[in-house]
Amino acid sequence: MMSPEQRYFFDLTGYLHLRNVLSEEELKPAQQAADRYISMPPEQWPPEFGTDLDRRDLTGYAHGFAFDKSLEVLTQHPAIWPILMELTDYRPRLNGGTLGYNRHGHIFHRLHAGWRPSKRPDVRRYYVEDGKIRATDLVFFFYLTDVYPGDGGLIVLPGSHKAHFDRSPEMFYPGAVDNMDYIADAVPPGVHNVCARAGDVLVMPEHLMHGALSWKPTDRDRRFLILRYNVQHMVTGQRRPFPDAIRERLDPETIDLLELAPYYEYKDIVKEREGLE
Repeated sequence: MMSPEQRYFFDLTGYLHLRNVLSEEELKPAQQAADRYISMPPEQWPPEFGTDLDRRDLTGYAHGFAFDKSLEVLTQHPAIWPILMELTDYRPRLNGGTLGYNRHGHIFHRLHAGWRPSKRPDVRRYYVEDGKIRATDLVFFFYLTDVYPGDGGLIVLPGSHKAHFDRSPEMFYPGAVDNMDYIADAVPPGVHNVCARAGDVLVMPEHLMHGALSWKPTDRDRRFLILRYNVQHMVTGQRRPFPDAIRERLDPETIDLLELAPYYEYKDIVKEREGLE
């Protein structure tokens, strides 16, 4: 479960910044695996791996969590597990695991959210039940490189996970509305730039409005594993988002974590870890 302090801050702002989650023994092999994937020539990509190298705002390497065991184990890391259990009410489903790569020259990753008041209000939910926070769609960012103030990178609108009104496109970054080459390096009032270090984790619901400032450093980049979870009984994306070539690489516990399941059942991995029947 989340601590009372974590619960209060998460409900207030819509995110948690967990510091020093990964030990050096966990971080280093994950960094090395990410480097191998990012540096790999396209003709050497294993089946179902790869990316759109022409995407201008961010490079997302597909199924990054399955590229190496050092990345796969992060899907069930002990530091995020209690939080995941509370937010999903012990009913988690891994729904995606992309390796994110952000370099100098990438354009502004505009503010967006996986939900808004006028879009699918019956599907994606954030609420409080019996003193615990519940959310149907979640994102965990595992940082593999450092982000310092002034670098750029992830921005969030604290509190926007509970907004009842749509945000006007002109708010916060009006110059970006009709300019695809807009350089965003300011942090206006109401916006928070997350400056995480390698080994940190950022947790948020898809409801939270987020984006990424233009990445300014020319001698280093931003690398992070994006793990998406939802509740096991709801289909918010593809019914079977992981092809067989990816599933064959995974441990049985990970396979269990990514399967659909009825609401009234607990998955084996949850029963084993939480002592539930």
